[in-house]
Amino acid sequence: MKLALIGASALALFGAGSAQAQSQPEVAFNIGVVSDYVFRGATQTNGDPAIQGGIDATFGSFYAGTWASNVDFGDGTDAEVDLYGGYRTEAAGYALDVGVLGYFYVNEPSGADFNYVEFKAAASRAIGPATLGAALYYSPDFFGVDDKATYLEANAAYALADKWTVSGAVGQQWLDVNDDYLSWNLGVAYDLTDHLAVDVRYHDSDVDGPLTDDRFVVGLKANF
Repeated sequence: MKLALIGASALALFGAGSAQAQSQPEVAFNIGVVSDYVFRGATQTNGDPAIQGGIDATFGSFYAGTWASNVDFGDGTDAEVDLYGGYRTEAAGYALDVGVLGYFYVNEPSGADFNYVEFKAAASRAIGPATLGAALYYSPDFFGVDDKATYLEANAAYALADKWTVSGAVGQQWLDVNDDYLSWNLGVAYDLTDHLAVDVRYHDSDVDGPLTDDRFVVGLKANF
């Protein structure tokens, strides 16, 4: 069912995109390392470092990509591999983004039902050196025991000075089995070169537990 949702969404997005694309796609690569992989306030590596990387292709206003990271849930699951695609445009000064994302887990335990799909709608607006945004994610069959799930995030970034950027986000996760929760992060990034940046970020949530306690994460990421 989840694979069918991704396939149907991808056909709808890129069937139209291929007809509009007039040139070869633009391809970008990224690779990085973080001291801890934190997703929506919860560590995905049990507090350990992660190596991450991805490939993105842009076809005019349409895009597609994949991204992967090692994970550690304490159950033999080794890695997360994401597939995604969508459409970006601008209207009335706002940058708009709609798409679909699939999250897949390598060596998940039998019957775990970790793999899931999310649909995304996001908007942002640049105001001088600041960018304000919001994003909504919906999954009809979420990670693990949860089915329907909705995540709403408000985010912001501010260019402090040349090469320096402060950014943060606050997000509410609604779940139909597990408890709803709030998470947030705040950090600063510095461009070491045109292709290499370091990010130091604080993560926290309103959930008590070793996987969701507050923590600082240092990351180094290269883009090509």
